[in-house]
Amino acid sequence: MTAPIQDLRDAIALLQQHDNQYLETDHPVDPNAELAGVYRHIGAGGTVKRPTRIGPAMMFNNIKGYPHSRILVGMHASRQRAALLLGCEASQLALEVGKAVKKPVAPVVVPASSAPCQEQIFLADDPDFDLRTLLPAPTNTPIDAGPFFCLGLALASDPDDASLTDVTIHRLCVQGRDELSMFLAAGRHIEVFRQKAEAAGKPLPITINMGLDPAIYIGACFEAPTTPFGYNELGVAGALRQRPVELVQGVSVPEKAIARAEIVIEGELLPGVRVREDQHTNSGHAMPEFPGYCGGANPSLPVIKVKAVTMRNNAILQTLVGPGEEHTTLAGLPTEASIWNAVEAAIPGFLQNVYAHTAGGGKFLGILQVKKRQPADEGRQGQAALLALATYSELKKYYSG
Repeated sequence: MTAPIQDLRDAIALLQQHDNQYLETDHPVDPNAELAGVYRHIGAGGTVKRPTRIGPAMMFNNIKGYPHSRILVGMHASRQRAALLLGCEASQLALEVGKAVKKPVAPVVVPASSAPCQEQIFLADDPDFDLRTLLPAPTNTPIDAGPFFCLGLALASDPDDASLTDVTIHRLCVQGRDELSMFLAAGRHIEVFRQKAEAAGKPLPITINMGLDPAIYIGACFEAPTTPFGYNELGVAGALRQRPVELVQGVSVPEKAIARAEIVIEGELLPGVRVREDQHTNSGHAMPEFPGYCGGANPSLPVIKVKAVTMRNNAILQTLVGPGEEHTTLAGLPTEASIWNAVEAAIPGFLQNVYAHTAGGGKFLGILQVKKRQPADEGRQGQAALLALATYSELKKYYSG
């Protein structure tokens, strides 16, 4: 019997039991553009035509300039792998994830003694502390704004009500020894928290959690209206695993962290402080975006002042190479689940399946499979499509049949 997945290492152990799902290399690789270039040919997939293919998740054990680091990429870079990691058939992903979001299991707090993420602690007030030498943040292309943490799960709480906690993946660029810039789209829940704190002239405590159970990343990619303000997306992972996600109190900020994360960056979003995203490169670009183009650098982004980094022994830095199949899986499964739930609630039994196509990066293009059971069902495909468009605001096109 397969052991239950509690963290990234359990997920890797599961993949190692299956052919063509996991690959390791000890060949030296540079995190500056080389690592991404290698994985593009191994298994990144793609939203646009280019020399790429779907392949295994890959662990790089020999990172140039970082003798004690390793980087994992591609954990979510195929639907088949996502299904394997969630314990279902690929054709049932939308249904299973949709069930989970409707019946969340709330996270629990555990003591530090039960939190592997705090096996090693590095405090930013140590004169030798430097984020740039401690963690091998990859630069995916030569024109990126700088090194990015591409799978940093941000966790923060409402400054007026600590019971309201949100988790989301945000663009995080390393700006200095103890600073990150953070891109927050308008209306995102952590951005609401940040604005509240800034209006009060206070920093917002935040943790950046990396190297997680895949169910946590998938659940965190849900958006409103499926997960409205106040909904903690960690509950989705709890439902998928039928056990709560474990949290631990941070060592340097009054905020929680994912207890079984590989790496946690603790810090504060500073009020009234902004930085140009490409201030060190002047490239004019940020990084490759999920639809298939290289986005422009943002001229003014909030800053996280890092207070500490905690990690597991022999920690794994998890990242993704985009645009590609990993973007599509992470964005697409919550898209599909949201559409499934909305249409099933309004027209029970009519929708047979839904797929957020990689050509739309998991967000812009939906394919709905429907079953017309009687003559009166003719036209309901249009109603289903309207429900899909209303449920997921970023959806641009749909096909139904």
